[in-house]
Amino acid sequence: MTEADDSSPASCPRYLSLVRFNFDSLPNDYHAKYPFVDGRTYIYFGEIPNMPGHCVVADHQTGQLYSGYHTENFIELTEDEA
Repeated sequence: MTEADDSSPASCPRYLSLVRFNFDSLPNDYHAKYPFVDGRTYIYFGEIPNMPGHCVVADHQTGQLYSGYHTENFIELTEDEA
């Protein structure tokens, strides 16, 4: 692993963990372009092998699947948040 790769595993949620979309990582102008709801819980299904840096998540409440969004924009919930 190179130095540039060191941050990827730490920022990647664990498979099937509960996550939230991190709106703070994006400019406010972009918020409306994403289908995610602030404060809602999603299930992280993992990174797409042929699209490094992109993942699949499902809305925990509705089951709606979302794919192709940047992995770095999802934060794994702590046990207290879940």
